[in-house]
Amino acid sequence: MDEFTATMTSKGQVTVPVEVRRRLGLKASDKLTFTIVGDEMRVRSPRAALETVLGSIKPLPGTTTEDIERQIDEASAAVAKRRFERMSRDRLS
Repeated sequence: MDEFTATMTSKGQVTVPVEVRRRLGLKASDKLTFTIVGDEMRVRSPRAALETVLGSIKPLPGTTTEDIERQIDEASAAVAKRRFERMSRDRLS
């Protein structure tokens, strides 16, 4: 596991370290999601766009909220993996 350190300003702003931006394929105006787990904070790219329409569609019979959330997490992980692989290829070329 790699760790990166940044300093928070008096206004609560933090600059995302360049290596983190490269690895995650982040650019200006990208959004980040902060999740608190116990005494740790996790930062990630927001979930896939499906999350934004969750309340506007009826789930299939027998589908639970947990099923949908799992599918969103899997889709988000796949997007992040593709982004990371693309960034890795770009660095090698």
